Amino acid sequence: MADENTPDETTEEQTAPPVGPAAEEDTSSSQAAGESPDPTPPAEAAAEEPTAESTEASATEEVVEVEVEVEVEEKPEPAAEEKKKDVIPGADLEPIAVEPEAPELSAEERARLEAEEEERASREAALAAAEAESETASRAPAKMESGSRYLATGKRKRSIARVTLVPGDGKFEINKRSLEEFFPRPLHQTMARQPLAVSGYEGNVDVRVRVHGGGVSGQAGAVRHGVARALTEIDTELRGDLKRRGYLTRDARVKERRKAGFKKARKKPQFSKR
Repeated sequence: MADENTPDETTEEQTAPPVGPAAEEDTSSSQAAGESPDPTPPAEAAAEEPTAESTEASATEEVVEVEVEVEVEEKPEPAAEEKKKDVIPGADLEPIAVEPEAPELSAEERARLEAEEEERASREAALAAAEAESETASRAPAKMESGSRYLATGKRKRSIARVTLVPGDGKFEINKRSLEEFFPRPLHQTMARQPLAVSGYEGNVDVRVRVHGGGVSGQAGAVRHGVARALTEIDTELRGDLKRRGYLTRDARVKERRKAGFKKARKKPQFSKR
């Protein structure tokens, strides 16, 4: 009986894997013999290595985060939208100033304004013509002795001007006042200087004038007439040029006197039938 059981135990011992240092020797010997080890890694190593599915999931999450950030940046701020809504269309345009309508004028006022415009236009035309005609003479002015004086009298309407010319540097004095102060308007200043500018004596003689009577326009004409007459006393050859331009002609036109029974010289009173 003992002999029958012994082979079974030996077979079990042979079939059971070795444990301990003997097992280690068997594995090393099997590797040395050329046998390949088990290719399946341990469970811990498999858990540590990332799989393809996990990498794809992380990549998709990053893409989603980037898209969300871009969408947030593209969206305008709500404050700006509210400002745009509050702006009134056309608020940046400049308002148009509407001038008030002028009151209707009566017939007399319209006639007066038209007469003033016509008078202004005629005076401007006369000034332009005078400037065009007032060209300086080509020849040099005559020599005057020091201390010499040349007197003349000019008239226009009811104005009388007594003119004195002396050698000087072009000073023009009327009633002990400068020409610009006595005649503020450029038309009258040009009218008084015309004979000097035409003859070439402007800036070579001093003019002293005493004028009285009449109005401003009449006094300016009287000064021109007197200055032209005084220049002919200095140089008689200037007479032809000054006469041709009309500076030596006595303008005798005066205002017509008022008649009895009339408002003015010829204006009659209004007729009343009843």
